[in-house]
Amino acid sequence: MIPFFAFLFGCIMGSFLNVVILRLHTGRSLNGRSHCMSCGSQLRAIDLVPLFSFLVLRGRCRDCTSRISSRYFIVEVTTGILFALIAAQFFAIPFLWALFSIVVALLVVVFVYDLRHTIIPNEAVLLLTLCAAAFLSYQYVQGAGISLVYNIAAAVLASGIFATLWLVSRGRWIGLGDAKLMLPLGLFLSASGTLSFIVLAFWIGTLYVGVVALTKTIAKRLVHNHFSLPRYTMRSEVPFGPFLIVGFFLVLLAHVDILTLTQSFADATTRLVYLWLLK
Repeated sequence: MIPFFAFLFGCIMGSFLNVVILRLHTGRSLNGRSHCMSCGSQLRAIDLVPLFSFLVLRGRCRDCTSRISSRYFIVEVTTGILFALIAAQFFAIPFLWALFSIVVALLVVVFVYDLRHTIIPNEAVLLLTLCAAAFLSYQYVQGAGISLVYNIAAAVLASGIFATLWLVSRGRWIGLGDAKLMLPLGLFLSASGTLSFIVLAFWIGTLYVGVVALTKTIAKRLVHNHFSLPRYTMRSEVPFGPFLIVGFFLVLLAHVDILTLTQSFADATTRLVYLWLLK
């Protein structure tokens, strides 16, 4: 039952995060009433119920029937799922449960904001770093020894490498925000976990760009160039922060280990080659 209630609370939090994402760096207060982006009419309380309102209204404004971005619904349900997963994994340790729930909320903001603006908010990175410092303090109190030093060194090294890539390429290869985000994310994980989520981020990012580029190329051929579709290639600017966040959650919640995956792949390949040779 705990994950279920955590899911409901996460959906409510996701509704608030939508407001944060929309108004961040716009000068607008978070206390202002929500309104339709098309007609400007203020939203009623019944229109602000997470998940329920979007489904009942079928993704349209009650007054002007203009379409509401599905992003609002996706953020709410995704935040709910992540809160449920955090509760399932950390409910026995209330401090970690609360801490990683905050981390989830911050990363949801970073994920969507980076997708929309290709910028990682410094405020979110600072708060994540403070959360990481609290996590390290907890580990120290719990008796973490030399492994804690290794974990910190791995996070600092990874962040430093990304910062160097940003400096050398003058921002063409990687963003400075990605290097900043790397530090707190790495501090939450082990040294091998840091390596894993970075490699996973590159794999997922490469797969995403390849699939999108292929899809748009096929679509352009199907319509015989009658429509002007944006060209998307491997050189297109794609925010890397969201891929880092996905890789981080895969390691934190699914305990994906890139070394284990690589070894499993190598073993499977060896067996296939051996069977082929036997034929």
